[in-house]
Amino acid sequence: MFGDLFEEDFSFISNNHFGKGKKSKPRDSEPPPPRDFTNLSGIKNQGGTCYLNSLLQTLLFTPEFREALFSLGPEELGSLDDSSKPDAKVRIIPLQLQRLFAQLLLLDQQAASTTDLTESFGWNSHEEMRQHDVQELNRILFSALETSLVGTSGRDLIKRLYHGIVVNQIVCKECKNISERQEDFLDLTVAVKGVAGLEEALWNMYVEEEYFENENLYRCGACDKLVEASKSAKLRKLPPFLTISLLRFNFDFEKCERYKETSCYTFPIQINLRPFCEQTEMDDSEYMYELFSVIIHKGGCYGGHYHVYIRDVDELGNWQLQEEEDRLIEDTALRDNENAKEVENPLAVLKGILSEEESKQIPVDQLGQKLLEKKGMSWNKKYRKQYGALRKYLQNHPHIFQFSPDENKVGLKEKHKLLFKSDSQGQGLQSPPQKNDVQWNSEKKPARLRDSSGCHWFDLNDSKVQPIKEMDIEKQFQGKESAYMLFYRKSQLKRPPEARGNPRYQVPEHLLNEMNAANTELQKKRAEWDSANNGIDLHLHLSSCYKFHNGALHPSLTWKEGVVDLTIDRRKTLGDLRQSVFQMLESWEGDMILSIAKPLPAGLHLYQILDGDELTLDGIGLADGADVFVWNGKEVGGTKVMTGADHEPVVINVLRLAEYNEGGKGQHFTESQHVFSCSTKLGDLRRALAPSGGIILKNGSGPDKEAKNWEVFLEEDMKETVKGVGLMDGCSVLILDSHDQSFVNMSSGNLTAFTYDISWLQVKNFCRTQDEEKHVKITATVETVMSDIKMKAIREFQLEEELANDSCLRPVSGNGKLLSPVPEDYTVKEAELKMGSLLGLCHGKAPTSTQLFLYFIVGSDQNASPEMEIVVEETASVKECLNLMLEKSGLSGDNWHLRRIDWCYEAGEALSQENATLKELNVCSGDTLVVTEGKLPAKGFLKIPIWWFKSSSHKKHGENTQDQVNGMTCKMDALQVSPAGDSPEYIYTDMDLCYAGSIEIAGEASLEDLKMQVRCSPVLEML
Repeated sequence: MFGDLFEEDFSFISNNHFGKGKKSKPRDSEPPPPRDFTNLSGIKNQGGTCYLNSLLQTLLFTPEFREALFSLGPEELGSLDDSSKPDAKVRIIPLQLQRLFAQLLLLDQQAASTTDLTESFGWNSHEEMRQHDVQELNRILFSALETSLVGTSGRDLIKRLYHGIVVNQIVCKECKNISERQEDFLDLTVAVKGVAGLEEALWNMYVEEEYFENENLYRCGACDKLVEASKSAKLRKLPPFLTISLLRFNFDFEKCERYKETSCYTFPIQINLRPFCEQTEMDDSEYMYELFSVIIHKGGCYGGHYHVYIRDVDELGNWQLQEEEDRLIEDTALRDNENAKEVENPLAVLKGILSEEESKQIPVDQLGQKLLEKKGMSWNKKYRKQYGALRKYLQNHPHIFQFSPDENKVGLKEKHKLLFKSDSQGQGLQSPPQKNDVQWNSEKKPARLRDSSGCHWFDLNDSKVQPIKEMDIEKQFQGKESAYMLFYRKSQLKRPPEARGNPRYQVPEHLLNEMNAANTELQKKRAEWDSANNGIDLHLHLSSCYKFHNGALHPSLTWKEGVVDLTIDRRKTLGDLRQSVFQMLESWEGDMILSIAKPLPAGLHLYQILDGDELTLDGIGLADGADVFVWNGKEVGGTKVMTGADHEPVVINVLRLAEYNEGGKGQHFTESQHVFSCSTKLGDLRRALAPSGGIILKNGSGPDKEAKNWEVFLEEDMKETVKGVGLMDGCSVLILDSHDQSFVNMSSGNLTAFTYDISWLQVKNFCRTQDEEKHVKITATVETVMSDIKMKAIREFQLEEELANDSCLRPVSGNGKLLSPVPEDYTVKEAELKMGSLLGLCHGKAPTSTQLFLYFIVGSDQNASPEMEIVVEETASVKECLNLMLEKSGLSGDNWHLRRIDWCYEAGEALSQENATLKELNVCSGDTLVVTEGKLPAKGFLKIPIWWFKSSSHKKHGENTQDQVNGMTCKMDALQVSPAGDSPEYIYTDMDLCYAGSIEIAGEASLEDLKMQVRCSPVLEML
């Protein structure tokens, strides 16, 4: 409408509002935050709707407008549920405005949304991002409401509350004739430029007279001539609510640009309009108006932001500034000190100690000592369980206690240095209420502070609502942030007592029910969100289900049977966790110790004991998914358990030179795994692994992982620990007996006699989507299990380890074909793999020992049908296998059968026993089957194709019958007939030979029976 004249200026908003810093969680499922301590709701800014938000808040805090709108029921306005019905008359704008007002009054959320309301205006997203003038919006909104309410009892709502009349008069100086013209208004527009304030502007408009004289005369209708006259304007009718627009924006004709008037422009809180009215004989109270809303514009004429100061006429909000809050704390403290001495609170005790000190601040440790001397008990014993650590307690009361810059000393703030009795016990003093403790409840609200007028002012800035003082309005008289619209109400308008502090007053029953249901749903969502964000899942490992061996804890049965999952709020204390565990384990006897546990390659290892039942789980660092071991703190299954990082078990791969050399070049090793504590001396490790003497070498691999560099541990290293020499989980050491030490150059400490790799297998990655598959070499021995090779390959390829559950290793033939997957529990030797073989890492699970991996094609033409793969149980029947293959190839029907493939890779023997298992028919993994069209004859029957040779009328000269038979036989050999004996159509040849179909006949039938059945065939009868 105005281009970018009033485009939204976001420069005043903190960067934190745009998601910088800590990454927040997705907001899609997060419920809106509840109202803050003011108990008032803001309105969300849709991008450029701050002007709309300010006007809507003003209308909401105009109780007479709000209640008049609420008085219109569904019988007059219709229902939003019927808005989609073509014949229903629904007045959407007032209905959406009603619903928005109910949300602002009753819905427990920090800010309401105007999306539904702006959609009822017909605004699109572009309009919501574009800011307009709030003065014009006021008129447009009132016009839209008047149009929507035509034909209802609220048709005169706007006129009744906001309509006024201005009369313009011209008085002839000669005949005293008065010419007048009335003008209706919903708001008054007053000048700002060159005027000191509102009252002066009204005086200029409605008291000062304009004179027609000298050359500027007025033609009087009564005198019918040019005469001297005076012109004036007066307010003839005053509305209950007076809206005044300030002309802040002007045009500089010299510079040809717009500008904003930022000079001082005052306006009163109360104003008497008698001097500006036509009739002045009424009582003064009829002319008295009170300011209740100020819409403020911040910025210039080319951009800015609107917010509004509002007087809370019905006292719906909680108004409490910080200094007032501190005074309330002091008053409560003194009152409770005099009256109640039931429960001792440390706040007064600490304040009493600090108030007696001559120095302004004392060390925190000294404060704790003085508390011990005064109370005869330390802070930790008397208060820590309920209030936490002393330093943290002082930091939680920054409005009372003041720390030195290094936070080592603490003292009282000046306004809190009260006189305490020397024997003060500090009973009954309540700690200051925190803002977060205020809960939205229209029936039970925190105590309010009242001034003499009983009403307070709030700054409603989109979603943010905060209390202000009345004197803060004076700050909006001038500057770039200054008043733009003023709203006054008649002082005579009094509110009923039942409306005070009651947001439910006059709200229709159906909206009350809707808001109650919405609040219930919000509470449910917040509870779920709170639980999801503060709940942590702990894995409790029960000592009764574990045994200690080989340096670590291992479950006696299965891992799942020894673990109990527990979900608990991270804000609860360790004592709460211990109590929850006790309730879960009703049979537990004796002491219960909770220790942090961590699964390591060697098994479960225990670390620090969780101590301090008053501490929160979050405070002690217990994270989501943590493992906690429940035991007596001494032993597990009668074995003493060493805990802590100094006793972590380390799994070491121990290699020895093998006595054999299995295929492929390279020295072979035997490999075994051993577990040692990381605090084990290297000398003890050598005695355990090489009791008859020998040397130990450590594998120090460089960036090139195929180059092995074995370094000898020297004698002086034997006093070092396993951890000290850098041996960690998965590290390899080579043990060389005395007869193997010729391989070592002791002067350099390196293994020099051979430089070949340990035997290896090559793995190619077929799981990647790129065109080039990566190759890696995996070290292995003939006893290495295939599952270990697969996991090593996954890590080398840097793939996700979850792939281990859906992948397999398949040998690759010389021509590049992927062969049958290797069972994962096989060793390299059992899989009949030679060292140096190429394997493929492929998607799909490897078959188990009871499953078969089969290839199959559809039809006998290998080129026309791609080869497919399938995994079936060896106990599956032929029929079941056929159905699986048909399903995978997208075929259906029962006119199919299976055949083996012969050595020429052609369809061979049929698997005629449909109910026989694959195992019974000696079908093996890697076999290829052919899915062939045609149904096999029943057991004991044959299916024989029949060919018809027509009459010999075309017999060549000199050709006898035998020659014709021989020629026909040669021709038939060249015919293509399906193995099942079926043919889809007749095949004609140049010698009158045609296919007549097939017949089924018992295998024991005679040739005569066959001849008879052929003659009786209906196909031959047709021929």
